[in-house]
Amino acid sequence: MHLDQSLATLCRSTFVACTIAALLQMPLLQEAEAGEIIVQSTTSTANSGLYDHLLPIFEARTGIKVRVVAVGTGQAIKNARNGDADVLLVHAKDAEEQFVKDGFGTVRHDLMYNDFVLVGPASDPAALGGLPNPHNALSKIEKTKSVFASRGDNSGTHKKELKLWAAASLDPSAASGTWYRETGSGMGATLNVAIGMNAYTLTDRATWISFGNKADHRILVEGDPALFNQYGIILVSKDRHSHVNEEDGTAFVNWMLSEEGQSAIAAYRRDGKQLFFPNAN
Repeated sequence: MHLDQSLATLCRSTFVACTIAALLQMPLLQEAEAGEIIVQSTTSTANSGLYDHLLPIFEARTGIKVRVVAVGTGQAIKNARNGDADVLLVHAKDAEEQFVKDGFGTVRHDLMYNDFVLVGPASDPAALGGLPNPHNALSKIEKTKSVFASRGDNSGTHKKELKLWAAASLDPSAASGTWYRETGSGMGATLNVAIGMNAYTLTDRATWISFGNKADHRILVEGDPALFNQYGIILVSKDRHSHVNEEDGTAFVNWMLSEEGQSAIAAYRRDGKQLFFPNAN
């Protein structure tokens, strides 16, 4: 009996030691396999179905597999800084340029654009319909204390929203939890919250067109230059993270910027509407 117990103890100790040794040898961050790249990207590009359209074309052309991690722009940049990406595709130009300046990316390229829209319920309690710009609209929302759903997640959409509030000389953070509700979630989840709470929210047009639970919500403010939404693409620096698949990542970036890639972006439509407009040149 004593021998059996000793053997059992030895087996358990050996198992624990081997498990620890195996864990120590595992990479702390996710890395792509050979012939595969990881693209850290936004929820808007993924939720709109753009990658479902683009990636089969690229993969058929090159044989390179693309794994997309769709999160808010802030999280995508953080992940790429940590080395969990070969390519970054987001929509917050200032943060993208800082990413390159800090040595985490090689070169930032304009890729495509669309725009943001302010949506709200048909009842429009703040009477936004027909207002000429988003700054006036946000001022009326604040004045009437109408419910506004913010992503509150440091995404590109959230960054744009904060810029719009600042341009209107307003800071809604003091109203957090009252009429100003921060979801801390992606665009689709935030739209669902806005629908459920009869609230206003800011969204990119591509996600709105693709969103299936609009209920009686509609676009109330659109078309102002302040709502312009530029996307950029960046190859993560191999000098910063040696495991970066530079060759295949470069192939993806170059294809997205090429005539074929740009034409494929322009060709993508939902409900007959073009969602993204290429402008790499």
